[in-house]
Amino acid sequence: MMDELELLKKDWQKKEEHLPKLSYNEIYTMIWKKSSSIVKWILIISILEIVLPHLLYLIPSMQDGLDFYEEAGVTSYFLGFSIFYYAGVAYFIFQFYRNYKEISALDSAKNLMRRIIKTRKTVKYYVLFSLSMCLSMFVVLAFFIYFNDDFILSFQEATAKAKTINIDKIRTAVMWTLLIGGVVFTAVLGAIYFLLYGLLLRKLNRNYAELKKLEI
Repeated sequence: MMDELELLKKDWQKKEEHLPKLSYNEIYTMIWKKSSSIVKWILIISILEIVLPHLLYLIPSMQDGLDFYEEAGVTSYFLGFSIFYYAGVAYFIFQFYRNYKEISALDSAKNLMRRIIKTRKTVKYYVLFSLSMCLSMFVVLAFFIYFNDDFILSFQEATAKAKTINIDKIRTAVMWTLLIGGVVFTAVLGAIYFLLYGLLLRKLNRNYAELKKLEI
């Protein structure tokens, strides 16, 4: 068995001698192009993440839901939350764009390694920001509605059989529904982030490891 293994090793070593040898610059260029492409996809996904959900507002049922929230006096909450959220998202999208432009103009492995590290941190902070904002929205909305009699009355009027139910029971049911729904929705969103951004970050990590080998 050992003799066969040695023969295989020798055969592979002979084949290696005939394989093309890549230079430092050729390897760096390949890694640089792959890294630039990955950062571009991070930028594209972050933009799509903002644009696509807004297409839901074109659905009539979604518009009816917005009208209901406006009548219940919750619109001001959504407006304040949206301003803060979109300001944060705009900041991170700008950072992704800047990372992409800077990586596209790099000329050394060390600079590319530094930019990869910065991009990884930006993505992690963006994911944490998005998930925390998602959960916070549900939590704050749950307690906002709990203490908002106008919303509870609107909800009671909108549901025919709810007129026979105690208003405190409606208040508590709505609050817990939002809290549990918020946790579930945030967990699902986190799983999606893990699949999308996690995959891209793993590729960046491999590029970083290859660059580190070049510098040794």
